[in-house]
Amino acid sequence: TELGVERRFVPESCPRAVRPGDFVRYHYLGAFPDGTRFDSSYDRGSTFNVFVGKGQLIAGMDQALVGMCVNERRFVKIPPKLAYGSEGVPGVIPPNAVLHFDVLLIDLWNSEDEVQVQTYFKPEKCSRTVQVSDFVRYHYNGTFLDGTLFDSSHNRMRTYDTYVGIGWLIPGMDQGLLGMCVGEKRIITIPPFLAYGEDGDGKEIPGQASLVFDVVLLDLHNPKDGIAIENQVVPESCERRSQTGDFLRYHYNGTLLDGTLFDSSYSRNHTYDTYIGKGYVIAGMDEGLLGVCTGEKRRIIIPPHLGYGEEGRGKIPGSAVLVFDIHVVDFHNPSDSVSITVHYKPSNCTVLSKKGDYLKYHYNASLLDGTLLDSTHSLGKTYNIVLGSGQVVLGMDMGLQDMCVGERRTVVIPPHLGYGEHGVEGEVPGSAVLVFDIELLELVSGLPEGYMFVWNGEVSPNLFEEIDQNHDGEVLLEEFSEYIQTQVDTGKGKLAPGFDFEKIVKNMFTNQDRDGNGKVTAEEFKLKDQEAREEHDEL
Repeated sequence: TELGVERRFVPESCPRAVRPGDFVRYHYLGAFPDGTRFDSSYDRGSTFNVFVGKGQLIAGMDQALVGMCVNERRFVKIPPKLAYGSEGVPGVIPPNAVLHFDVLLIDLWNSEDEVQVQTYFKPEKCSRTVQVSDFVRYHYNGTFLDGTLFDSSHNRMRTYDTYVGIGWLIPGMDQGLLGMCVGEKRIITIPPFLAYGEDGDGKEIPGQASLVFDVVLLDLHNPKDGIAIENQVVPESCERRSQTGDFLRYHYNGTLLDGTLFDSSYSRNHTYDTYIGKGYVIAGMDEGLLGVCTGEKRRIIIPPHLGYGEEGRGKIPGSAVLVFDIHVVDFHNPSDSVSITVHYKPSNCTVLSKKGDYLKYHYNASLLDGTLLDSTHSLGKTYNIVLGSGQVVLGMDMGLQDMCVGERRTVVIPPHLGYGEHGVEGEVPGSAVLVFDIELLELVSGLPEGYMFVWNGEVSPNLFEEIDQNHDGEVLLEEFSEYIQTQVDTGKGKLAPGFDFEKIVKNMFTNQDRDGNGKVTAEEFKLKDQEAREEHDEL
């Protein structure tokens, strides 16, 4: 004769229980005491949806549902006076019938409910939160209050990408995402009147269903955003900052806002080399690389409309904010020439280096970031060249001009006057600016341009006869070489310094041997001032 309620299963967690005025969705089996079933929501494939305590149910059920938790199962015995009484329901419930209900509560909400937000992880650093009109990328699992999964972006392996607060989402999600930080995880519980309402979505979500979204925010930007720059390391000395048209070499790590790495120049052990301000890189990077110093480290945050846009690229998803941590190794401009800084110059500096001079010098060679490439000091010997003869890169030929013995200078050489785009494999990177710290130790003056040998005094009027020692009217290479050696040894003549003796002499002899028969006759033999303009260096 009294209402009987048996709690057959109670969940461990019960954050909320049914109160009069709440709206519930539940499944049930209805049977008579002998076990005969008279009704079942399971057979209809849908829950029974109703307000509690508003007379929409039989009195016994109105009372039995109060205090229930979602996922709780109750066995309810309802006497006739709290059910259909002496009249029953014709054809279904006989008069004075005791009714048994096996009830499982699926959902519970109240018309006064609001969106509930429970944050269970929040990053220590949160420089920005979601605002109305922001564009977000997030992952979610969508369940009903009873835990049944109805949708998941994780299963699709693709974030949900949308604007917030402009009607692209259900109202409850629009509210629930506001104030989130990138990396934050929260549970958003949405009553049906802020979700899909009485009709559901026509697919997975039934009418009057409360929704629970477990959300992790991966990305956040606003269409009005520009790039953001965070300076991390700026060198104390910065003589020059990058400008449009400069060529930069830099290392970078590229990540998404949630820290996911998508690319790194370090992993390739090669800098990224490019012109800036000319569209060779994405617009945000073009802008973010302006005004940097060599050696500077900065973070460049690029919104998608200045990055790879809605489509993305490779490992970069569409509409993704990009974070680049860069380290500028060096930069130059194609119009740059050699830069010379003199650190020490002797007071008695009267003889300056010029083309053709033989120089001996020490150097330390490095990149702009200070990386040492080579040093003559470590080899324990000088580097020796003939200036202007092409024995070194063009920039070094320029940098060694007008230098006196004992002078110390730093010569900065742009790549187009150094080793160019390709560099030297294993030694000098491509497109690298080179820095040489130089000390000139010895200078041997060269000969006038076009000469490989000059006389220190008057030239003998019988020069050919003196060279032709056996007086047969022909001079062989051996005779020619022996004669030149004698002139140099006795101080009567001088060879161009820094070149191999045998190669010089052979070159001089070949120039005199005009018919190429290996012999020089008196008719072929001419001094330089006796000849018309020639392309070769001759005696």
